[in-house]
Amino acid sequence: MNRSLTAHELREIFFCFFKQRGHTLISGGSLIPQNDPTVLFTTAGMHPLVPYLMGEPHPAGQRLCDVQKCIRTGDIDAVGNASHLTFFEMLGSWSLGDYFKEDAIAWSYEFLTSPDTLGFPPDALYVTVFQGNDRVPADRESAEVWKKMGIPEARILFLPVEDNWWGPAGRTGPCGPDTEMFIDIGQPPCGPACRPGCSCGKYFEIWNDVFMQYEKTAEGAYVPLKKNNVDTGMGVERTIAMLQGKKSVYETELFAPIIAAIAAQSGQAMGKSDVDGQVTRAFRVIADHLRSSVFILGDEQGVSPSNLGQGYVLRRLIRRAVRHAKNLEMSVGFVKLIAESVIAQYGPIYPELTHNRDRILRELAAEEEKFEKTLNQGLQEFGKVLEQMKAHNQKALAGRIAFRLYDTYGFPVEFTAELCAEQGITIDKDGFDKAFAKHQEISRQGADKVFKGGLADNSEATTRLHTATHLLHRSLQLVLGDHVKQKGSNITAERLRFDFSHSAKLTPEEIRKVETLVNDAIQKGLPVSVEVMTLEQAQAANATALFAAKYGEQVKVYSIGDFSREVCGGPHVDNIRELGRFRIQKEEASSAGVRRIRAVLEASC
Repeated sequence: MNRSLTAHELREIFFCFFKQRGHTLISGGSLIPQNDPTVLFTTAGMHPLVPYLMGEPHPAGQRLCDVQKCIRTGDIDAVGNASHLTFFEMLGSWSLGDYFKEDAIAWSYEFLTSPDTLGFPPDALYVTVFQGNDRVPADRESAEVWKKMGIPEARILFLPVEDNWWGPAGRTGPCGPDTEMFIDIGQPPCGPACRPGCSCGKYFEIWNDVFMQYEKTAEGAYVPLKKNNVDTGMGVERTIAMLQGKKSVYETELFAPIIAAIAAQSGQAMGKSDVDGQVTRAFRVIADHLRSSVFILGDEQGVSPSNLGQGYVLRRLIRRAVRHAKNLEMSVGFVKLIAESVIAQYGPIYPELTHNRDRILRELAAEEEKFEKTLNQGLQEFGKVLEQMKAHNQKALAGRIAFRLYDTYGFPVEFTAELCAEQGITIDKDGFDKAFAKHQEISRQGADKVFKGGLADNSEATTRLHTATHLLHRSLQLVLGDHVKQKGSNITAERLRFDFSHSAKLTPEEIRKVETLVNDAIQKGLPVSVEVMTLEQAQAANATALFAAKYGEQVKVYSIGDFSREVCGGPHVDNIRELGRFRIQKEEASSAGVRRIRAVLEASC
């Protein structure tokens, strides 16, 4: 390796490389997936491009590149080690029915090894490919291309589905094998079975090329797609950490000002006199969680802390940061100061953070204050439990009580264990784990019910409901005022959920007027048309745009007669008479200043 790049340099080199090869740089999507109820957040670069992966023509063409903001919390407890993050940036390049494996792999190899780009030594590169199973054959085509690049067979490994298969995002949709690239950092193997994908750290995953060549059907079959797609992904934070020779992602310039702000507020230094690693872990959790929180709050979709969905994840991130800050004896009000450093660091790249600065700081401060009160209530509850234990001469706290402190008051089991240790008592960790596992199972069952289906399935029902959101959006503006802006939507095959900016509960008369406007438009049988233009042209034509595209970027504008005009990726029906009858089932508050409508489409009489 002969390059030591900053994050900014990596982004620019990546974009330049792919633009020279015919790719158009496009804007990344929102952190809040639109019309995809299968996930709470955008977890990969492909989410905003699902309609185009399913066959919709992209206004920028067939070759694209971008950087996408992502949130993943599935392994949140691992945050604090050297590489795990809940928020990260993913560089991506795309072929939508254009080139396929040979070009994608050749360019991956060139980008990784050329002295003009990343400059990794070719003999340090290992790759993995899909080994096949009883439904899909092994990806020998990719292996042969790697051999052409000069990678010997000994460094090409065939691995199973859990290692080298992607998708689909929902129950059905595009999917396929992938090939992953690893750099051998030179440390000794952990044992005879050590290979790329091993957790010992010898092999560092640097890039991933996904080859979407199949569609998974509702029956579980894998049928070849009419057009093959390529989706590549490279994590910014982990890549620059490796390029800079850092032992942790938290040691790069992306985190330096955030870590410095935590040090200033805590009066402690990460890594100094940190015998058991707890100070370092606290620094990292606070930095990661508040960085993620700033990006979620700064998103134009306007998520706020709550007890449901995205709001619950946001609340959990903020409260975990506050808990770890207490271990560093940081005073109330620290979250705003750390958030300021995140906004200063990322505002030039993601202007929505600067634009929504006041909202970000206000929401963070309110949640910190609310949790302070909850923590104090929890400490009082713990005191009551302790008195009862002493009265009955009990020396171990029951697991179910430890879980209640966690579930109701946000006490992590480690925090409860520390309180117990101070009183000379132990904690039934196994009992806590059982209670926690039961809770997780119930939560997953609930999520399966809530998040079934989705626009990612591209079904006729979801297409009709998606089109109906355009009519609903415009009708709300006509009834309530132009201040109404979409703040999110969630569509299953059965219903639509639409969040919008408005401060007051809708009256029965307002709901009736909205329904009437939508149904009148449907009865007129207005045609649906699409035009491709720049965002500036779309705005000049009074089209509603729910995201900030780059200057001059080509977008699709869908018009429904002269009733509605929106920038959108689709898909849509051809004539809205297909929608049937629109009915609002429920109108309620979603968060501060945001209302929510649930509605269905019924067969016309």
